[in-house]
Amino acid sequence: SIWPLAPAAAFQLPPCQLINQTVSLEKEGCPKCHAVETTICSGHCITKDPVIKIPFSNVYQHVCTYRDLYYRTFDLPDCPPDVNPTVTYPVALSCHCGRCAMDTSDCTFESL
Repeated sequence: SIWPLAPAAAFQLPPCQLINQTVSLEKEGCPKCHAVETTICSGHCITKDPVIKIPFSNVYQHVCTYRDLYYRTFDLPDCPPDVNPTVTYPVALSCHCGRCAMDTSDCTFESL
């Protein structure tokens, strides 16, 4: 087979799931950041990497990403009157292993 897989259980890697995470919110013009608690997607997804590379063919790796999410707003304290203090951040409702979505995630196409 050209698609060797290592079972995730052998490495005891956590599965793709919701986790609680503290994130820092900041905005240019406001003097300080503010920490908030949110939910994000984190964990392992089974991926495939072919041993034989075929030119001009794409291999899509599955990543742990949002299935459903919404955006919460927060007003940063102590912003000057000329700066809108409102920032938005994502709150994950559910996760899955799927292709990386550029509109909700930071996707790396080619790494070192």
